[in-house]
Amino acid sequence: MANILVVDDELGIRDLLWEILNDEGHTVEVAENAAQARTARHRERPDLVLLDIWMPDTDGVTLLKEWSTTGLLTMPVIMMSGHATIDTAVAATKIGAQAFLEKPITLQKLLKAVEQGLVKGSLRKPPLTMSGQATEPMPEMATHAPQMPATAADAGPQAQQNFKLDKPLREARDEFEKAYFEYHLARENGSMTRVAEKTGLERTHLYRKLKQLGVDLTRGKRNVP
Repeated sequence: MANILVVDDELGIRDLLWEILNDEGHTVEVAENAAQARTARHRERPDLVLLDIWMPDTDGVTLLKEWSTTGLLTMPVIMMSGHATIDTAVAATKIGAQAFLEKPITLQKLLKAVEQGLVKGSLRKPPLTMSGQATEPMPEMATHAPQMPATAADAGPQAQQNFKLDKPLREARDEFEKAYFEYHLARENGSMTRVAEKTGLERTHLYRKLKQLGVDLTRGKRNVP
């Protein structure tokens, strides 16, 4: 997983992006202005930056240009704005921005842009030898380990649960729903974002439902170093 810096002067957007990206397993730091972003850039050396264009002290394009001219633009930067013109987006791209997201940002576009940015960012960093010299990537091996067919057990212990039908409908339904959500949490490594997509529920409704059913939200959560 990656270290991601979110720079936006709106608290609601910072919190929302932090929650979504953290839920995806990333380590997320937030900054509300350019000054905090500079400090975070030096301290954390993020793998990717989500940068708002319109900020009160220094706008995002100016900060992007500053990083570019001082050799600090070593990570992919995705610009965000709800009021930027096409000319502004083009100018940011010419400076070195990886992509541009228009607010309000949809979940699908956010995750896709982050995924593509991290992939392109990793291509910028060739592996180093002990002497510090960049090396060529190793060619792929011609042989691969055989892929085992997926089984129901791979999806988690709840996949093969047997339900007792000689009980009131409400109890049986709650039992089934709990197993259903535990199954999807295991399949998605505890990602609430992806479980919400799979089950067709809003995140807030999903949280309430899981709490009501007594589902342990930490069981399927991936381990992040």
